[in-house]
Amino acid sequence: MSRFVAGTRVHIVGIGGAGMSGLARLLYERGCAVSGSDAARSTTLDDLEGLGVHVSVGHDATTLGVIDVVTWSPAVARDNVEITGALARGAAALTRAEVLADLAEAQPTIGLTGTHGKTTATSMMAQVFAAAGRDPSRLLGAAVRGLGPNGHWGPDGLLLEVDESYGTFDLVRPAALGVLNVDVDHLDHYGTPENLEAAFARLMARTAGAVVAWDEPGVRRAAALAGREITWVGPTSPTWRVEDVVLERRAARFALTGDVRLEIALAVTGAHNVANAAVVATLALATGVDAAAVVEGLARFQGAPRRFEYRGRWRGADVYEDYAHLPTEVRAALAGARAAGYANVTAVFQPHRFSRTRHLADAFADSFVDAGHVIVTDVYAAGEVDPGDVSGRLVLEAIRRAHPSVACDYVEDPRAALVALAALDDPGDAVVLIGAGDIGELAGVLVEAT
Repeated sequence: MSRFVAGTRVHIVGIGGAGMSGLARLLYERGCAVSGSDAARSTTLDDLEGLGVHVSVGHDATTLGVIDVVTWSPAVARDNVEITGALARGAAALTRAEVLADLAEAQPTIGLTGTHGKTTATSMMAQVFAAAGRDPSRLLGAAVRGLGPNGHWGPDGLLLEVDESYGTFDLVRPAALGVLNVDVDHLDHYGTPENLEAAFARLMARTAGAVVAWDEPGVRRAAALAGREITWVGPTSPTWRVEDVVLERRAARFALTGDVRLEIALAVTGAHNVANAAVVATLALATGVDAAAVVEGLARFQGAPRRFEYRGRWRGADVYEDYAHLPTEVRAALAGARAAGYANVTAVFQPHRFSRTRHLADAFADSFVDAGHVIVTDVYAAGEVDPGDVSGRLVLEAIRRAHPSVACDYVEDPRAALVALAALDDPGDAVVLIGAGDIGELAGVLVEAT
């Protein structure tokens, strides 16, 4: 039986984060008494407070009331004063991984996983279920446009963004699973790519029902370790094939052919979104959703925030913001822009985390081949301690070594990228602001300046 029933008193440390705020909403709607804290005031805290969640800024054990369960963001240290204070008051301490495992046992869970694309795919699945007239719980990293917030409790199962970071998915046992990709990431936790792939393999192996996967090398290696039946999706897949792909500037169309043929139209562009949608469609069919609802739901998908999100125009160029922070994500975003008809793209890239930049700097070298000009900023720390020998220059130097003809500049302060952009004779027909930090805030500044 789930720990989280109506009346359970739950305190969340780090409640303002994307994942933890969604959890707070889900538990509140489930009937739990939810409280939480975060280091700084934010609109997320304001929204939760408006909902009825008791929130506080800063960490102070003396503010705690009676608590049954305390949980915390992976970014919060285990010795946080509120965690230790809650334990002293007799509360159970559950990691995020343990909370997700509990929720996944409480309701039949359809999970979407991969090193990138999880929020987008889970949002797509939420729209598909809504089109089918179902009201599932959902937990993901961003609001679902046209549907509602990132956390929600409903009676028709659970749609879960199954996150690999810090081993968060290690205890989750989905009823069905969609695997989007497995690329090198989070080596600060996993150590080696092989360990990361093995973790995905274990997730596949313990999934009770269908596992649907995009056919790419990292997923293939993980699936071989899992040793179980996989339903493959891709351009050359023998089971479900993606055909007749058409990419436009802000739309895409493709056919998905398997047991049936679906003609799918999306209001977003990019080959990566086609792949996400193909996995979602196949997984939805495998879990009993009608084909018409699949097509309708995917057509309703309006894009996930910060995923090649159109923000407006500046000096004749379309301005986009993209959350990409891995080499394959960056390359997919820029390749998608080129495939959608943009002939000259300027990319502004903010590396995310010192550990990731150290491990993957050289891997970023080929990510910008579809950009006419690249501006690299310093690293967004995301809570990591600056080691002193890692900066965005590592990425810049890797690009210059591999592709000397690519025009690229480095600026330490992300806001200095505005000056570098303004100095360009021609910013091209698209400017894409890329990174999982705060680089996207420049999009609003650019558009407002037009």
